[in-house]
Amino acid sequence: MKTNAKVVIYTKDPCPFCVRAINFLTNRDITFTEVDLTGNQAEMDRMKSETGWATMPIILINDQLVGGYTDLVELENSNQLESMLKA
Repeated sequence: MKTNAKVVIYTKDPCPFCVRAINFLTNRDITFTEVDLTGNQAEMDRMKSETGWATMPIILINDQLVGGYTDLVELENSNQLESMLKA
């Protein structure tokens, strides 16, 4: 899917939902930037505090919090993901 949207996913290892989210985006040809915060607890805490999201991954589209993997899937299932990516 061609998109001009800026998609950023903050991940850590191990994190099965991070892997699922990356696979989800990759399988749909959605370009994204991964920021791996493994071993960087201070940055992880800062991102959680900044976004209000308590778990990993933290997914942002055009600097807007999407949430985690299940939230990403929910957006697609409700046909909202494509419009967010084209905004």
